Amino acid sequence: MSSCGLADLKGVNLGGADLSGADLSRADLSGADLSRSNLTDADLNGANLKDANLSEVNFIGADLIKVNLEGTNLSRADLRSANLVQANLIGANLSEAELSGADLSGANLQKANLIGSNLNEAEFNNTNINGATITEQEIAGSTMHVGLSHKWVTSAGGC
Repeated sequence: MSSCGLADLKGVNLGGADLSGADLSRADLSGADLSRSNLTDADLNGANLKDANLSEVNFIGADLIKVNLEGTNLSRADLRSANLVQANLIGANLSEAELSGADLSGANLQKANLIGSNLNEAEFNNTNINGATITEQEIAGSTMHVGLSHKWVTSAGGC
């Protein structure tokens, strides 16, 4: 990959790869399959992962600032302590994802599926979750600040 981080990896199959600590900032990984990969502490700032398969990926401590994750499958992904500030997660599937301690400040989670995800101690400062599918159970224990709007959150039951 070039030092300017503009790698074209569209549609690549990296399922199960160990990419821990990798610099994939601004890379185009749209439509890629990274399922079950290890991206612990990776730098994905500004990367395009639209419509990628990221199910069961380990993103612990990864930098995902301003990353495009629109329509991405992140089911059962481990995003503990990940930095998702200003990330685009419109329509993303985050079902059963581990997001404890993640920073989602300024992120766009419109129409995202968060059913069964762990949001304990996650930061939601000015985060857009309009139309997201989430229950009160998932929200319990997260930190929400002024500017968060969940007026139109789709209820999926629960307490």
